[in-house]
Amino acid sequence: MSEALEFLVRLLDIETIDADVYRGTNPKEERQRTFGGQVAAQALMAAGRTIERGRVHSLHSYFLRPGDPTTPILYEVDRIRDGKSFSTRRVVAIQHGRAIYNMQASFHTDEVSIEHQIAMPDVPAPETIRPLRDIVLENDVANEWFMQPRPIDQRYIGEIPWHPDRSKDPRQQLWIRADGTLPDDPLLHACVVTYASDMSLMDAILKPHDINWGDGTFMGASLDHCMWFHHDLRADEWLLYDAESPIAFGGRGLARGFLFSRDGELKVSVVQEGLTRLIKPASA
Repeated sequence: MSEALEFLVRLLDIETIDADVYRGTNPKEERQRTFGGQVAAQALMAAGRTIERGRVHSLHSYFLRPGDPTTPILYEVDRIRDGKSFSTRRVVAIQHGRAIYNMQASFHTDEVSIEHQIAMPDVPAPETIRPLRDIVLENDVANEWFMQPRPIDQRYIGEIPWHPDRSKDPRQQLWIRADGTLPDDPLLHACVVTYASDMSLMDAILKPHDINWGDGTFMGASLDHCMWFHHDLRADEWLLYDAESPIAFGGRGLARGFLFSRDGELKVSVVQEGLTRLIKPASA
């Protein structure tokens, strides 16, 4: 396990401070706001720790305010329902006495029923693709954030989405996996995938436009984030993240993605809307 992944695992090991109340810490980084994937993953961990049976099958969430990276986050869990097959939890993340994020998560005991799925795209194997960090070091096309050790190994198929010569097609594909071996804890694996799912999805929205993170042309942030977990998964095994953005309009962009295992099983579906507020004109 890399140091970055080990740190993420500790970050997700939130502290119990009262009945159904947990506290999560932030990494010591010079960032304007807390990374949304971290908040979502910690909130899911808080919800999961109140569940006695079943695994997470869906989450629906809204980012309400920017998180303060210098302050711990309080997670309050509401046990909305415990049924025979489904259990539902509501989680509110709080800083400075105000809600910054809320999530509703549902947990289900798998049943035998009808089955079908879409086919996995035909793409190169992850071993044939260079890690993101190597490409960034070689091309010098990203800011300091991309140079830091990261807990998720990302391998983009084709040009990285902020490269000047990238395709303007609002679609991107990359392989992702945790940078090391994780313990056999299904909830932890789901939380790590939740964290990773927010790392690149908005890039599909930005690809068709001459704007990039940190170039001062726009303000970008996740507004809401929804996930459906279809099969058991391991975050430390390669997952193909196939994402596209069907529309951007009115200061918001929509992206959706599918996570496939190497053998073609559809593991997770993701949909996110993001803020794309222009600060100065950008050509399309």
